[in-house]
Amino acid sequence: MPSPVDKLQHNLISRLRLKHLALLLALDRQRSVSRVAAEMDLTQPAVTKALREIEEIFMVPLFVRSRRGLEPTGTGAAVLAHARLAMADTEALGRELAVIGAGLHGRLRIGVIPYVAPVVLDAACSHGLRQQPRVAVLVREGTTDELVAALRAHELDCVIARSFYAPGDDIAQTPLYREEPALVVPVDAAARLARGKLDWQRLAALDWILPPAHTPIRRTINTLFATAGAVPPTPVVETYSIKTIATLMRDQPRAITIVPRAVAAELAATGSAAVLPHALTWDLPAVGAMWLRRTEHSEPLQALVRALLGAVAVKG
Repeated sequence: MPSPVDKLQHNLISRLRLKHLALLLALDRQRSVSRVAAEMDLTQPAVTKALREIEEIFMVPLFVRSRRGLEPTGTGAAVLAHARLAMADTEALGRELAVIGAGLHGRLRIGVIPYVAPVVLDAACSHGLRQQPRVAVLVREGTTDELVAALRAHELDCVIARSFYAPGDDIAQTPLYREEPALVVPVDAAARLARGKLDWQRLAALDWILPPAHTPIRRTINTLFATAGAVPPTPVVETYSIKTIATLMRDQPRAITIVPRAVAAELAATGSAAVLPHALTWDLPAVGAMWLRRTEHSEPLQALVRALLGAVAVKG
């Protein structure tokens, strides 16, 4: 007589379908049989029957009723997590098959942080287009935390971001390059702030433009101020946008920020900002490439990583 575990495995292999997972995700979104029925153009009895069949496959309830509507059980939450990954993989497969049907070799989904070295961004964007046949490339911008979450959700194949301090067993990473930071202020304030030694207490009182909270750069800047005996500043604006920072440098006379030196040069080239001459004796968190360990034997992925490492080697 098969054990419950064996019976569950048999059910999953022989009876579970993608349409079942789609229904579960709809129930999680809507928390109502009637709303799911309307969304999926089904009758309420049909949705109820389908849920009953799915719960028979898993051999336990996946949802319970509450005053707020349907709530996933503990098992239901675990099933929903896998359902999201399975549907993300299915969508990715569909899009990849579409680009192959259009004559391309495949599809690469790349996440990049805003402050990435131009040579690395160029290598990431152009790598697939240099292949024969060419590979379609999707580039998504975001913070390190956002991109790592998208990687784990199977929405991206590779992420180029600041060092992720606790990648976990599911993520592999390789360093690409390190950068030194620079202080940037409006042109009219540069001469005054450049005089004398670097005074963090004095700088902390200015109008700071900083990356969003919980990003590696922001954590590093906060640590720097704390080490210098100064309270980390509360930013007047949180942004990664170089265009926004340039506008603020032009319009806000007390503005100040810390950015990678390459970004500082880009801001200075706009004519609205200047780089302070003080050398900062620390590096920003390293920029690296990250991917899921389960995909580390993918040749398209490894070809991209080799291209990124090659671009950095040429730059160096």
